[in-house]
Amino acid sequence: MKRTLYASAAALALTAFGAQAQDLVFAPGEGGFNWQSYEDFAAEYDLSGQSVSVTGPWISSDRDLVNSVFAYFEEATGATVDYAGSDSFESEIRRAAQTGGLPNVAVIPQPGLLADLAEQGVVAPLTDEDAAWIEENYAAGESWVDLATSENAQAGGEALNGLFYKVDVKSLVWYSPAVFEELGFEIPTTMEELIALSDAAVEEGIAPWCIGIGSEAATGWPATDWVEDIMLRTQPLDVYDQWVSNEIPFTDERVVNAMEVFGSFARNQDYTGMSPSQVVATDFRDSADGVFSVPPSCLMHRQASFIPTFFPEGADFDFFYFPPFESEDLGSPVLGAGTVWAITEDSEVARALIEFLKTPIAHEIWMAQSGFLTPHTGVDTSLYGDDTLRGMGEILLGATSFRFDASDLMPAEIGAGAFWTGMVEYLRTGDAAGEAQRIQDAWTAIQ
Repeated sequence: MKRTLYASAAALALTAFGAQAQDLVFAPGEGGFNWQSYEDFAAEYDLSGQSVSVTGPWISSDRDLVNSVFAYFEEATGATVDYAGSDSFESEIRRAAQTGGLPNVAVIPQPGLLADLAEQGVVAPLTDEDAAWIEENYAAGESWVDLATSENAQAGGEALNGLFYKVDVKSLVWYSPAVFEELGFEIPTTMEELIALSDAAVEEGIAPWCIGIGSEAATGWPATDWVEDIMLRTQPLDVYDQWVSNEIPFTDERVVNAMEVFGSFARNQDYTGMSPSQVVATDFRDSADGVFSVPPSCLMHRQASFIPTFFPEGADFDFFYFPPFESEDLGSPVLGAGTVWAITEDSEVARALIEFLKTPIAHEIWMAQSGFLTPHTGVDTSLYGDDTLRGMGEILLGATSFRFDASDLMPAEIGAGAFWTGMVEYLRTGDAAGEAQRIQDAWTAIQ
């Protein structure tokens, strides 16, 4: 996509990089961005005449955004990036792994898929130096290394298989600042304070929580996100990871406890203003409407970063971090998702592209536009395109750990099947142990 340089372009920088005005969103040398990282990177590479193929899940406007980042890599190195996006990316990359035609770099939205490809021997491992760089330069860096590390046939053992770039946050609570101010409520920083706030709302005659888990054929998934966030706030990371892989079964008391903590919110009619069956029947896209009604019928809504898309037009909203239990002393975990970039056909240019993604400028170019969050500690957060993104970015930078959505990592029959339906039935019956057993039975059946 051709774009126009801002008029404040620095002529010297343009000369140094040979920038074509129609290709770049922001001019090299323009204030605010970390152009030094760009200059240092450009000084190391001359890849003129070479090309790198990249495939990923981004189409339409997202494709334009990622291409705007690639334009700077092309200007710095002289290489050409050929990006192809698809809304059927997962099935296409799996097919290419079997039949040939893999790109140099694959942008993978699921760590489980990355692990499958690495085990098949189609992912070139990154280096120990790459892992050390991530640990040093990403907030909760060890988490990002762990998420991208698994058995790699090319390495003959465990290896770092990719670099996370562009992530999303799920550990968010949405609310109306005007309503909070009118009621004299303050933003809670611990789960204990959040529960106390919920009780105070009940005393004020307002249901503290807007919860709906309806999603047509996918009904139940919003409840699994709650359980995942609660697992991260009640158990160490190794327990969460073992649960995801079923080394710890769903029937484990620690998992059942997380379901019941969720139930203490969602099955509590004083908290939701609804029966559990009504919570199940309420579509997640409509469930936050009560925050913005006059008078409000509920106070807070826990949901991921995408949810404002479904808020009423003109809604006054803000968000805060879904806080940890102070009593558990487990830091500030964040639940989310993201894309991990892996080399599937090794080449000099592919390695250079991964190096480029380590530079702050590669993150700042996209974050200054829209729809981008990063745990890179070297970026200037003032460059985020709006206050909402900036606030989410600061939550990421403040995270002590990050974990991927568990249901997305589990086998589809469980994560998008038994887990979803089990949470629906739990809300209806209140029998967490019984539903956990049914989910575990489904997992045992596919092993």
